[in-house]
Amino acid sequence: MGLGLKRHQRSSTAPVRGLSPSTAVPPPAGERGPDALRAVRRLRLPTHRATSDVLAGAYPFLAEAGLGNEGVYVGQDAWSGGGFCFDPWELYRQGVLTNPNCLLAGVVGKGKSCLAKSLATRSIAFGRRVYVPGDPKGEWSVVARAVGGAAIQLGGGTPNRLNPLDPGPRPNSLANEQWAQLVQSRRRVLLGCLAESALARPLASVEHTALDAALHEAIAGADVPTLPRVVDALHSPTDAVPGATKEELTRDGRDLAHALRRLVKGDLAGLFDGPSTVTFDPALPMISLDLSQIQGSDQLIAMVMTCTSAWMEAALTDAEGGQRWVIYDEAWRLMRQPALLARMQSQWKLSRGLGIANLLIVHRLSDLDAVGDADSEARALARGLLGDCSTKIVYQQEVSEASRTARELGLTSAERQQLPDLQQGEGLWRVGQRSFVVSHAVTTNELAAFNTDVRMTSLARDRF
Repeated sequence: MGLGLKRHQRSSTAPVRGLSPSTAVPPPAGERGPDALRAVRRLRLPTHRATSDVLAGAYPFLAEAGLGNEGVYVGQDAWSGGGFCFDPWELYRQGVLTNPNCLLAGVVGKGKSCLAKSLATRSIAFGRRVYVPGDPKGEWSVVARAVGGAAIQLGGGTPNRLNPLDPGPRPNSLANEQWAQLVQSRRRVLLGCLAESALARPLASVEHTALDAALHEAIAGADVPTLPRVVDALHSPTDAVPGATKEELTRDGRDLAHALRRLVKGDLAGLFDGPSTVTFDPALPMISLDLSQIQGSDQLIAMVMTCTSAWMEAALTDAEGGQRWVIYDEAWRLMRQPALLARMQSQWKLSRGLGIANLLIVHRLSDLDAVGDADSEARALARGLLGDCSTKIVYQQEVSEASRTARELGLTSAERQQLPDLQQGEGLWRVGQRSFVVSHAVTTNELAAFNTDVRMTSLARDRF
């Protein structure tokens, strides 16, 4: 013991070999010599491979770096603690996204409407405009007026009337012939969608012919055709067309005439039965069409939104109109109408060329079960809309819905486990192939305009 202690005392006071007397730190590899306790061989560990789920538990100290600071500030990244910004146009430019379209899903009362309104209003500061083709609950009217836009209310005895066959603003880049063909095609597609929605079935070939003939007659009788003129021409055509006499056109268009009459003399009378009494100003920061005074079935609401979206379509198809949000609130109602789904899919496909970012807001993905049969074209169109959304934002889902949502959106097991535990204002963001859990931050002024629970509670928080 004594010799060992003396040896230790001498080695602790003696200078380390290879170092100057003033250096108190040994070499990185340690001292050399028989008393250095160094291994004979260098330590080497084999490479370990594992899934991201396993590695997250083994080494939970890594977090996603975020999407950068370009675009709208949304809130706080719950995993990294940093700020979270989002801009679909900037991310598309960087190659992070393949398209600018977004899906927003979540149960009632968890803040998804507040998030949609924040994205819309904060984007206006970046020069974007916002269009809401149909607002069934009237929640966007306050928001539109607050940012200097317009909220056009339809129904409920209001004098406002829209003619869905209006040509709309004309792009400067189109020649006369091109513009005439575009307007004619747009009107024809609109009437076909309305007829299929009203009849709840696809049109027969002879019905397409009768509708074409009626539209042509309505255009010949006025500079701007109206739906009453089309209905009258279906009931009583004045001219035959190649392959069909007047009597045959009357017979073939009978069901069409009675179906479209609903927009003229039925429960939608006064909305679309004459020239427009309001104008569409594409220069406004936000335009919302308030449908809260219209009561009826989902089919009726879908027909109304078909007309209103067509009224805005001319401005949307203007490639010089800049970057715009198009927000489909309560979209679960629209997804039950195959004709309207086809129109929406076309707009989704053209979004990149037109500078449009579509935002589809639904409650849960099981609403797809109400879209046609399991193998129907309508179900395929609905799933196609989801597939054409590179950004998927999912707020809290019920436990019974989590697996279905994960399967429809292609979420990982770790992402699926997050869905039932998300708190109010928290959402799982799937941006391309990257995932984030983001806590939405709202200012006091925003909350006053966005809050949809004002009648349920008098308490408001500035963060949820």
